[in-house]
Amino acid sequence: MNRELSIYLDLVRLLASLLVVRYHSNLRLLSTEKLALSDHGHAAVIVFFVLSGYVISYITATRENTPLDYWSSRLSRFYSLALPAVLLTPLLDMAGQAMAPQFYVGGATTYGLAWLRIATSLGFLNEVWFVSIMSFSNVPYWSLCYEMWYYVLFAVVSFAAGRARLLLTAAVVLLGPKILLLVPVWALGVLLQRWSALRRVPPALGWLLFLASWPLYGLFQHYQLTELGSESLRRLVGERLQHELTFSKFFLTDYPLALIVACNFVGFQAVSTSFRVPLRACEPLIRKLAACTFTIYILHQPLLQFYAALLRGDPGGPLYYWTTMAATLLTLYAIASVTERQRHRLRRVIRGALERLVQTSWWRRGIAAPMAGDGGSHV
Repeated sequence: MNRELSIYLDLVRLLASLLVVRYHSNLRLLSTEKLALSDHGHAAVIVFFVLSGYVISYITATRENTPLDYWSSRLSRFYSLALPAVLLTPLLDMAGQAMAPQFYVGGATTYGLAWLRIATSLGFLNEVWFVSIMSFSNVPYWSLCYEMWYYVLFAVVSFAAGRARLLLTAAVVLLGPKILLLVPVWALGVLLQRWSALRRVPPALGWLLFLASWPLYGLFQHYQLTELGSESLRRLVGERLQHELTFSKFFLTDYPLALIVACNFVGFQAVSTSFRVPLRACEPLIRKLAACTFTIYILHQPLLQFYAALLRGDPGGPLYYWTTMAATLLTLYAIASVTERQRHRLRRVIRGALERLVQTSWWRRGIAAPMAGDGGSHV
């Protein structure tokens, strides 16, 4: 991955996270007018999935190429934010509901069985089979419960072999259809990074792919193909099953959307040096803000609703909306500056714990020996 492509992918990640924030801020109690660019929320998540597959494939090919390196990095990345998000969200919700309960009605927030919501969120089990357990008001948390298991599946394919790989893959498959339906989207990112022929695309074809991807995405959104895909699925499988697929009910059109994203990435990779001057000029700002994208994505909705309840302004004018957004984004930036530092400390702690684990007789006899005997890799 050259420097220009790396900067561009960080920029895409930042813009996608802000589009998700815009989508969830489109509340009539916050703004009486429908907000421009507020219908890109689900599409932005698909961008994240393709990008995640690409980045994970790249870092395992370059530096995180052992199970120990891989899991200490992945777990610290997730839990450095999952822990504060899961524990902070119900507190924000309770405070916000006490001040302005109208922001917490209509199914947007669920409070029953709080212990179960916390436990499943920390285990990333909210979306197994046809279960959909909301992490309180934090709707975007669902995608982490997909992505973590994509990390697991990728690790199984990368670090295990033989019978061990088959058994571990079967265990992941038992998570159910919702998570599996979007595996091709995430795996497409891996394919983009691993397929060496895509790094030799001629510039003329690169420009065609890159430039064509933008109007193709515009047409996709203009004709509301995400909703059309959901409606087509409802006619095919019935309303009940379509509803139970929850966030995967758009998969029929998520696949072509992922291909449009792939065209954009492949095309830009072929012509990336043409953008060297503007990208490198903006690199410090892009890198700094892109470091906050995970925090922005995971914590924006509970903070947005909390500040909307706290400020309680006039939704008929822009001041209330932008004050709420400013408070939310500034808080997210402050949290990100802390969690990014803690992530590296947590990684050292997790790595140490994993190193001690693999030295135990239980691990050597029960896990490492069978995998080694199968011809598989082990830590």
